[in-house]
Amino acid sequence: MKKVEAIIRPFKLEEVKLALVNAGIVGMTVSEVRGFGRQKGQSERYRGSEYTVEFLQKLKIEIVVEDKQVDMVVDKLISAARTGEIGDGKIFISPVEQIVRIRTGEKDLQAI
Repeated sequence: MKKVEAIIRPFKLEEVKLALVNAGIVGMTVSEVRGFGRQKGQSERYRGSEYTVEFLQKLKIEIVVEDKQVDMVVDKLISAARTGEIGDGKIFISPVEQIVRIRTGEKDLQAI
């Protein structure tokens, strides 16, 4: 099993969710996060004054899938979240050793 974490722009959430649900993904966790990458924040104007927002608002989506689903999930994330502009986000993939559903005690694939 693998954990796929994607950092995306907030306005892309609904599009990403629909793409993943239509592909058969049954669950995900979404968190509001802040950060910066190569763009190092952005400059904005407010009442005539310019200021720099160093940590931009993003969303982090976490999904645990079977190994054979990883490439499909990554493709869906890229196609739904891409705008072509700097700051579209990143995808991280890491191994998951075990999953346990708290309510039933089911483990691994049965717990996804």
